[in-house]
Amino acid sequence: MQIEIDPNSGFCFGVVRAIELAEHELGQCGKLLCLGDIVHNGAEVQRLEKAGLRTIYADELVAHKGERIMFRAHGEPPTTYAKAQELGMEVIDATCPVVLQLQKKVKKSGETLKTVGGQIVIFGKPDHAEVNGLRGQTDCEVHVVQHKEDLTQIDFRRPIECFSQTTMSAQQYKAITTLIEERMQAALGTTDLPLKVHASTCGQVANRHESLAAFAKQHDAILFVSGQKSSNGKMLYEECRSVNPRTYFTTGTDEIAPEWLEGVEHLGICGATSTPRWLMEAVAQRVANIAKATTPRKA
Repeated sequence: MQIEIDPNSGFCFGVVRAIELAEHELGQCGKLLCLGDIVHNGAEVQRLEKAGLRTIYADELVAHKGERIMFRAHGEPPTTYAKAQELGMEVIDATCPVVLQLQKKVKKSGETLKTVGGQIVIFGKPDHAEVNGLRGQTDCEVHVVQHKEDLTQIDFRRPIECFSQTTMSAQQYKAITTLIEERMQAALGTTDLPLKVHASTCGQVANRHESLAAFAKQHDAILFVSGQKSSNGKMLYEECRSVNPRTYFTTGTDEIAPEWLEGVEHLGICGATSTPRWLMEAVAQRVANIAKATTPRKA
């Protein structure tokens, strides 16, 4: 069996930066708090925890006055920074630069829209950390939509500016904003609309769709390696499965079923923007061991 790891899979720039910051701080002090999982991959979180990283959540902040804490790549709302300052905490800010720029744009748009009774629409997951950080940038009216059914909450007669969570599908974002445009035209009876759509999906993530689909087509079967919490992982897994039905989701080496490999001559291994390269390599080694153990010996 030939096994190939997708060269374009693995950590995006923002995650690489956050992990490098964490490793640097741990190397200096041996311990560090992180507000939420540093990356949506259990295996990588466990690796860093062994080095001294401790994951805590917002309701635990008060128990850690004066300690050092990392804010992960997803970003945080201004209220979280204010709380940390109030508690005398030292913040190591690992917010992805792409997310940081998006936060600034949302804040600026909110200031303008408030003066004209407008609304911000964010295409993303309502409970996602990045979306929470974006919503917290403004007190302007904000609607988070993930599916077309969510559009019922929007008043299409009023000005709208649209943004997307950086890790969402650019194609799905375009489909949602096209629906918004159509419904605004119907509500206002004109094509001259008070609508602005911002290109805010991450180019590094968006470009993976095409390359990942091509990679999936080239192999008999695909093992997609990702954490269960990764929204990007779920999206890219579905992308693979849409072009190669023999695509299997696994969080690591222990879940690989031998029947997945039956009749497979060319196997592809790929993953999410939150999947570490070392984990994909471990999966490749596990597959090689299974293949070796199940191959009949020559007489």
